[in-house]
Amino acid sequence: MSDTESIDNGLPALDQQSTSALVAGIVGSQRDALDRLLLRGASLASAVDAAAERLGAGEGRLVMVGAGASGRICVQDGAELWPTFGWPHERLELVMAGGSDALVHSIEGVEDDAAAARQQATALRIGAMDVVVGVAASGRSPWTVEWIETAAQHGALTIGISGNAATPLLAAAGYGIALSSGPEVLAGSTRLAAGTSQKAALNAFSTALMIRLNRSYGNLMVDMAARNAKLDVRRQTMLKAIVPDATDEAVADALVEADGWVKLAVLLLKGDSVEQARERLAGHAGSLRLALAALAKTKK
Repeated sequence: MSDTESIDNGLPALDQQSTSALVAGIVGSQRDALDRLLLRGASLASAVDAAAERLGAGEGRLVMVGAGASGRICVQDGAELWPTFGWPHERLELVMAGGSDALVHSIEGVEDDAAAARQQATALRIGAMDVVVGVAASGRSPWTVEWIETAAQHGALTIGISGNAATPLLAAAGYGIALSSGPEVLAGSTRLAAGTSQKAALNAFSTALMIRLNRSYGNLMVDMAARNAKLDVRRQTMLKAIVPDATDEAVADALVEADGWVKLAVLLLKGDSVEQARERLAGHAGSLRLALAALAKTKK
């Protein structure tokens, strides 16, 4: 029996514990899972570097797949990549076993439908430019394993994230990450420690990946796409941090001219035209740091 499905024999009287003890035990088990995740840092970093190399070389897609709670975690993480990093919608696929209805309703049996996974991967024309991440707490969900196997057959770079070691998902993936989240306080309820570990792993993977793809400047979200009053203030704050001598009026004007794109606005404040700034960023793989260095050289 896998660790995520095993029963903790030290908790036979769980339902008789005080509420305080219950909360402490549930939170503590998730904290322990995060401690174990720290031990997988090297595996995560290797997967990030491989994914960045593949996605940075062309117009390939990041594809995230999962069933049940794991699939919902994939969708939750992936849905933030456009608002946070401006990652293009056309370069992201979030695939949930059972389709979008399974995001809010439990649809029984879909995680066992390997044939559906093959059909979906083929329909999406998964290919050698793509990176496919499959997540499964057990590491044995036939739908998720088949997705990774089919994607690999089509040449995609594949990453498997499992709550257990030595699973079919890890064996099928080019890069396997065993979270080893351990037994659940409520036996088999993998939305708890396993779910927390999966979300933290995807947080680390996707954020590090976007940083490696030049979608940040230092610790600033300079490719941020989402718009609202709070984030418009954040854009101004970022611009003032990067170009501290710019006036509030210049910052506001640059953001209007750049249509809210902080990277572009920085280069406008430094003297580029919109066309020059776009060309400069494109010529440096979207890296604002390299674009600024190149611009500084032209002024010497």
